[in-house]
Amino acid sequence: MITISEMANEKIKEMLEAEASPELFLRVGVKEGGCSGFSYNMGFDDEQADSDKAMEMNGLKVVVDEASIKYLNGLQIDFKESAMGGGFTITNPNASATCGCGSSFRTAAEAGNPAAEPC
Repeated sequence: MITISEMANEKIKEMLEAEASPELFLRVGVKEGGCSGFSYNMGFDDEQADSDKAMEMNGLKVVVDEASIKYLNGLQIDFKESAMGGGFTITNPNASATCGCGSSFRTAAEAGNPAAEPC
């Protein structure tokens, strides 16, 4: 299960409204690569596969592909405001290591993966 904070939910809904396409939803996933082995994908999509897991969160449809679910269980997405602007933050309890950039991670199972790239 993924958790999206109220602030992040509001920001995502604002972004979806700006797209003016009512069929769009938030897709969250991971792909191999990045500094630590995996990197996060978060964007809008309008196509859903039968194997995707769909969730409804405070009026926001969130879809995760089948391969990413095991890496994202318990994931928390938030939006933080700062003096330099704002941005989404991700907290993943499955990550055993993260890169300084915060956009990639490694799990304990993949800790020995030599394919990790430098930041």
